[in-house]
Amino acid sequence: MNNEVALVTGANKGIGKEIARGLAAAGLTVYLGARDLERGEQAARELSGDVRVLRLEVTDEAGVRAAVDRIEAETGRLDVLVNNAGVALDWDAGPDLATAEALRRTFEVNVFGVVAVTRACLPLLRKAPLGRVVNVSSPLGSLSLLSDPDHPIAQRHLLAYSSAKAALNAITLLYANALRPDGVLVDAASPGLVATDLNTDSPFPRGERTPAEGAEVPLRLALLGADGPTGQFWGEDGPIPW
Repeated sequence: MNNEVALVTGANKGIGKEIARGLAAAGLTVYLGARDLERGEQAARELSGDVRVLRLEVTDEAGVRAAVDRIEAETGRLDVLVNNAGVALDWDAGPDLATAEALRRTFEVNVFGVVAVTRACLPLLRKAPLGRVVNVSSPLGSLSLLSDPDHPIAQRHLLAYSSAKAALNAITLLYANALRPDGVLVDAASPGLVATDLNTDSPFPRGERTPAEGAEVPLRLALLGADGPTGQFWGEDGPIPW
């Protein structure tokens, strides 16, 4: 029987909810992080397995610390962290129209929130037999793809979202390097183009992948064995260039 414990942020809907579903189906105890406790409880009722709702606003460091303290008090361990919570605020503004405020709000969740949660979880992850961290990213943050002006990724012109995901990718590599001696695997995952609330207002095609399909790569990385990769960026078709 699997006695591992996982935390998934932004898990009351969409891809995060499907990641939580998959981890619970694999036998893990799953803490479903949600900003809204009522919505989190509703999502948990729709899942099977040991799923526990955790009020978690990633921009509230005191709340993050309290949430991780609860995990430690109830289980004494954390094996998997999936940083899934994210926002996209600049679908309708190219780089020439993007505001500093939009960047601040995007980075607050997509970058600073990831650091706050990861930092709080590190003591437990380091003690795990095999800690795994999965950061849900996007090819829109790939500097390799953005450097080609003719590539569809570069033509999206999402200054806030792309720069935040590029920062997240760098953070992934830095954590992977720092935690390698501790045996903690840290990777980035692209769910692919999934139609979710995140891109409801997108003027671009929202994609035909379902949230369950979008959860496949993050789940694969969350369930890696000791011989799994670290410091890599994976999509449905294999590695994505940084």
